[in-house]
Amino acid sequence: MERTLAIIKPDAVERGAVGAIIQRIETDGLRIREMRLVRLSKEDAAGFYAVHRGKPFFDSLTDFMSSGPIVVLALEAPDVIRRWRRMMGATDPAKAERGTLRREFGWSVETNATHGSDAPETAAFELDYFFPKPEIPAPAKA
Repeated sequence: MERTLAIIKPDAVERGAVGAIIQRIETDGLRIREMRLVRLSKEDAAGFYAVHRGKPFFDSLTDFMSSGPIVVLALEAPDVIRRWRRMMGATDPAKAERGTLRREFGWSVETNATHGSDAPETAAFELDYFFPKPEIPAPAKA
């Protein structure tokens, strides 16, 4: 079993796409282990995206991610990182394949509806940021 973090970003929450995105997650066989609606402060967003500090888009990204509520999810399934990233699609919704979440719900590179960890190490950091280890139940036995 593998775990990853998924975020439904402020743009998708504001447009009422949370239910549709969660339905797609569950239909694809990804298990939601934890879920929480949160509102990041600018400082919280800066801490989460610290890896991008100093990049030209950092300020606009942290402004956007603190602009409204987000839904954070701890997902679990075999190969969940790759599967979630495939479901999300390319970062730029205009370049994302048909049927992907970003193509369907995203508007731009920044307002692209969803976020997902890109590697096991990133997933570990990101999951711990929102769901400290004692809060996540042990993986289900197959």
